Amino acid sequence: MSKISPLAQVDPQAKLAPDVEVGPFCVIGPRVTIGPGCKLLSHVVISGITTIAEKNTFHPHCVIGGPPQDLKYSGEPTQLEIGNNNVFRECVTVNTGTVQGGKIFGGGVTRVGDNNLLMVNAHLGHDVQLGSRCVIANNVMLAGHIIVGNNVVMNGLAGVNAFVTVGDFAYLAGAARIHIDVPPFVKVSEKDRIRELNSVGLKRAGFAAADIEALDEAARKLFFGRERPFSVVLKEFNTMNGLNPHVKTLIEFLHRRNEGKHGRYLESLRPK
Repeated sequence: MSKISPLAQVDPQAKLAPDVEVGPFCVIGPRVTIGPGCKLLSHVVISGITTIAEKNTFHPHCVIGGPPQDLKYSGEPTQLEIGNNNVFRECVTVNTGTVQGGKIFGGGVTRVGDNNLLMVNAHLGHDVQLGSRCVIANNVMLAGHIIVGNNVVMNGLAGVNAFVTVGDFAYLAGAARIHIDVPPFVKVSEKDRIRELNSVGLKRAGFAAADIEALDEAARKLFFGRERPFSVVLKEFNTMNGLNPHVKTLIEFLHRRNEGKHGRYLESLRPK
């Protein structure tokens, strides 16, 4: 039996694996490719040049592959690529890329990695590069040209400014307002305030106790109780001499952020 509801509208040019399930009132455009094991429960719209890998689930009223919300967009053939085992809950929206984003990330492609959970009403703007194993909670808003690392948690109502980079294992508190690059391994709340090390997330991810201790010591020196300028403290970390590899990742991220504009490294790559 066909797994496509007779109440769905699937363009004949769309490419669907034989076992893809398409529920009632779904709409799939002509340039969409959907891999094995994917499920569209009902009322899902997938359009644009969109490629979806395996075992993704789309809940009702998702709009995937819609055009960028960018006044400069004029119909260029930009794309959306989605990996494996992602869950898109109700009313999630993900836009395709832009030509301008292509100059930064290559190809003008919005990308979603593997094993992510995007909760109700989350929005991924054009050219977002979302890693893997992330949790994007209800009503999270990601503007265009954003990089999100792996194992990131964003709690409800968090908003992220365009051209921001969010490092691996970062944790954004509910209603956080993010305007500058978020270092890996830390918790951030309110307006860009680094609150503490994400020690619970690191333990759950299997980080060794010695690595967590080294990161905690570095975070305390860098972000909390400083009597000296941040730039002075940062220079004291010698990345070429026996530094813990995770601390080295943190320090290199902060150096790169300092090379950017307005606290956002990607701003330095922005086309003029």
